[in-house]
Amino acid sequence: MDNRINGQIREQWGTRIGFILAGMGSAVGLGNIWRFSYVAGESGGAAFLIIYLIAIFLIGFPVMMSEFMIGRRAQSDAVDSFSKIAPGKPWFLAGGIGVVAGFIILSFYAVIAGWALRYFFAYITGGLWDKPSEGYETYFSSFIANYQPLGWQLLFMILTVGIVLLGIKNGIEKSNKILMPLLGILLIILAIYSLTLGGAREGLAFLFKPDWHAFTDPNVYLVALGQAFFSLSLGMGALITYSSYLPKTEKLPGAAVWIISLDSTFAIIAGIMIFPAVFAFGMSPDAGPGLVFIMMPEIFHNIGGFGIVVGLLFFLLLTAAALSSAISLLEVCNAFMMRKFNLSRKFTTILLGTIIFLIGIPSGLSANENALLGGVKFIGGRSFLDSADFLASNILLPIGGLLIAMFVGWTWDKAEILRESDLKPSVFFNFFRWVLILVVPIAILYVFINSVK
Repeated sequence: MDNRINGQIREQWGTRIGFILAGMGSAVGLGNIWRFSYVAGESGGAAFLIIYLIAIFLIGFPVMMSEFMIGRRAQSDAVDSFSKIAPGKPWFLAGGIGVVAGFIILSFYAVIAGWALRYFFAYITGGLWDKPSEGYETYFSSFIANYQPLGWQLLFMILTVGIVLLGIKNGIEKSNKILMPLLGILLIILAIYSLTLGGAREGLAFLFKPDWHAFTDPNVYLVALGQAFFSLSLGMGALITYSSYLPKTEKLPGAAVWIISLDSTFAIIAGIMIFPAVFAFGMSPDAGPGLVFIMMPEIFHNIGGFGIVVGLLFFLLLTAAALSSAISLLEVCNAFMMRKFNLSRKFTTILLGTIIFLIGIPSGLSANENALLGGVKFIGGRSFLDSADFLASNILLPIGGLLIAMFVGWTWDKAEILRESDLKPSVFFNFFRWVLILVVPIAILYVFINSVK
């Protein structure tokens, strides 16, 4: 198999741990800290967490393994991988959906990441050392209503482009070897500190002691399944692309278990970090998306002098998490463009980074009703930012994940799945195969149908 691009040998990961950390970086992002916390808060805490963890291992593992199997076997980008394995058949559309989804997600993801970057610099320069006279809610609303977010969005995209420009070993792998340990250290420090604030009992009970009545609410299952899918970066081609840089001798199950386990651990520690602090200061855990940008600064202010340091570390954490995911999203599009149009990494990365930033401008200008495009409605009466999120997260990702599961589960025979998965014949393998064939498609269809109602 010719594995060259522009006449050069295709890049590969330098080490196994580099691949695992990069896979973690793709999965661990705003979804684990910003999205997980407010979704768990709105969905009953512990009941949501239990269903989420079941979904992560029951659905997330088979789909992640499917993406790994496709990428390692084909040694190509998300679109070409399907074309190589099933030439002349329309399965390549699954990869195309992933590339489009990654493109759209990064366009609005950079907007929210820019907000985190702005808050991080505000804690460094003194802008948030004291409580704003207008209050944190008005402070945040005023910030996202003007043109300022575009500059921070651009800065975040420049950081993302700069890392991807350096390539697989020197850029993505090395950055994740720094970002992932940094994220882990910061999360643990902030979680331990949060447990000293006086709300530990209530916060931990909310997160780990389930309200059994919540299990009768079908919406909790829907939200937990959706979060599991979003959290692991499934269906967007990132894991196909990353695994395509693996040598064919690399074993997959262990890497998948490590990534899923550590991703789940990050999300749980983020909950331990946030909810005790929320209860310690008498705030509501179901504050929604504003939990991070409105309520957390209020909590840091109430802590006192040390709150400035805690706030700085928190938004450094949020920015680093966003960056680790953003580079994977850009690489999905990058790998496709380099191969499809025979372009250099430098030219493709800068071109895509520029286009994605420009496409993301309407999202940056529609974050609330007072923004320039805040009054303009798109899909289902949603703002441009929310429409982009809805299109990618609720439509493209589930369809992409469904097609990936069907491609492996329905078109590969038992011997082929056995060979490519690196699993041994066993009860677990049979369970894995039938979950992939039956359970995963049904679960994804359930999420998809209910999310577009």
